[in-house]
Amino acid sequence: CSTCHQRHQFNPVVARKSEQCKACHWGKDHRDWEAYDISIHGVVWQTNKWDPTQFDLSKKLSDADYVGPTCQYCHLRGGHHNVQRLSTVYTSMGMSNADRGAPLWKEKRDTWVSVCDDCHSPRFARENLQAMDEACKDAGLKYTETFKVAENLMLDGMGEPMPKDLAPDWSGQHIWSLKIGAYHDGPKYGGKKGESGEFRMSNCSDIERVCFESVGYWMTYIFKGMAHGSWNDATYCDGSFGMDRWLVKAKVAAEQARRCTALKK
Repeated sequence: CSTCHQRHQFNPVVARKSEQCKACHWGKDHRDWEAYDISIHGVVWQTNKWDPTQFDLSKKLSDADYVGPTCQYCHLRGGHHNVQRLSTVYTSMGMSNADRGAPLWKEKRDTWVSVCDDCHSPRFARENLQAMDEACKDAGLKYTETFKVAENLMLDGMGEPMPKDLAPDWSGQHIWSLKIGAYHDGPKYGGKKGESGEFRMSNCSDIERVCFESVGYWMTYIFKGMAHGSWNDATYCDGSFGMDRWLVKAKVAAEQARRCTALKK
């Protein structure tokens, strides 16, 4: 409780301020605060938060009538403490290539629209959800292509090997760590049948790290940015632009490896 309510105050007014979420919810792989802070909603909060006529934080969330939404207004609606109850299709911090518009998620999306329509029309909310879906699908295509560049390089015998002098992954193996959608296992990937390394950001080759950052960082920027109405974060602030750049990096690395192999031969 003290993370949000602050140990020496434990004041609901303090816990209703967006900055309380900033203690944990920020950073490259779960860019919630940054996405909110530079969105139109975040700007409204930052410029009006000192005015109690615009943000009366003395009221319970169920009675709140703010000029714009705080993190708590949307995610802790009515004082409910399950943050993901009023969230989008999370799927591993937004990194999974999931169809967020699938019927499976209808109830969750309808609940989200019910929050947006406090201030916006339901159509406006659903159009923004669709925009998020399309942005995530586009990001998934870029990541899949980046992944395939690295995978083909490895299958052609030109991928960078796992460093033997570093610690193995959780499975105890020094095997290829990339995976997408399903595990890639078997001898051609460096392990036995059923063995597939964990998807990780350290103790791996450089091109694997590029792939991790493409999905773990830039794809997350896109998802979080679109979900919070921070379209700039999803595009110029590394999101889509970052994925473009990391795809180029993967292709350059692969081309250099293939040229080097040809020269050696």
